[in-house]
Amino acid sequence: MSSTRKIQMPDDVATTVDNPRWAAVVARDRQADGTFYYSVSTTGIYCRPSCGSRRANPKNVRFHRTTTDAERAGFRPCKRCRPDQPALEQRYAARVADICRVIEAADEMPSLATLATRAGLSPYHFHRVFKAVTGVTPKAYATAHRTKRVRNELTRSKTVTEAIYDAGFNSGGRFYETSDQLLGMTPTDYRAGGAHTEIRFAVGECSLGSILVAQSAKGVCAILLGDDPDALVRDVQDRFPHATLVGGEAAFEQTVAKVIGFVEAPALGLDLPLDVRGTAFQQRVWQALRRIPVGSTASYTEIAARIGAANGARAVAQACGANALAVAIPCHRVVRTDGSLSGYRWGIERKRSLLQREGVA
Repeated sequence: MSSTRKIQMPDDVATTVDNPRWAAVVARDRQADGTFYYSVSTTGIYCRPSCGSRRANPKNVRFHRTTTDAERAGFRPCKRCRPDQPALEQRYAARVADICRVIEAADEMPSLATLATRAGLSPYHFHRVFKAVTGVTPKAYATAHRTKRVRNELTRSKTVTEAIYDAGFNSGGRFYETSDQLLGMTPTDYRAGGAHTEIRFAVGECSLGSILVAQSAKGVCAILLGDDPDALVRDVQDRFPHATLVGGEAAFEQTVAKVIGFVEAPALGLDLPLDVRGTAFQQRVWQALRRIPVGSTASYTEIAARIGAANGARAVAQACGANALAVAIPCHRVVRTDGSLSGYRWGIERKRSLLQREGVA
């Protein structure tokens, strides 16, 4: 008669294996990077949780809260994962931020090869990294920045043509070909405050109070929350004082119903095109917000670091406040560094409610 004997692990090994941080080391979890470090007594080095080096024997592993703690304990940084330096993602974000400044300062869009050389990467790798950090290609970023300049110039230049060229577009015809996509309307209509632009809208009710949904020819351009339906309508009117606001017909009510269903259950997603309008910086922030998973949060400082603006937490907060697409661009998932809730354009209680229904305490 046979019996199975359970092998008893030494106490130090069991303590390490049972520690949740060991699971992160085994999984090489990049999300855990920066939250702790681990050292290996047999090699004398310490690493990030995501280090790709050969897995250490748990009996030789110790955990440290900071790099300073690890070095005080006598360990030196791993040359492979370089835990004493900013994470690769942060280094890439800093390079991309530098490239964004180069693009913004240039009269003409620099070539991809020129930008890649400045970033110290191959053109192919640079293109991938830039898009991963900003959510758009270098060319699209340059176009977005010049479009912002066009918006500014259209309000003060004598003619539309003058505004287009002053903003850095070398071809008026080329800009006109894409003006509907870039401005949501023709330059002339934008200059006239949205004249000849038709925006359909409807006001409904949801568990968070009143909700206004507006849609241009390009897609949903506003999802506004509040207590006063009239105030929501005035908000849309202020955005396009000369646009033609049209009450939504029966078909549009289906769009509103989809948006309300999404607000009630964000995990379901929103299968509708969006008309997202903002400055180049706001677009970068909003792209980063849309990458925050349902049920997760990020601080303003973390978002700033992700887009390569390490000292831009306040600017990130301002971009969140300028967001006109509630929940679709999830600024409610951005919190203070200590995890507490901060200002929300549509009220702290709505922010708390949205996070609670996503499973965030």
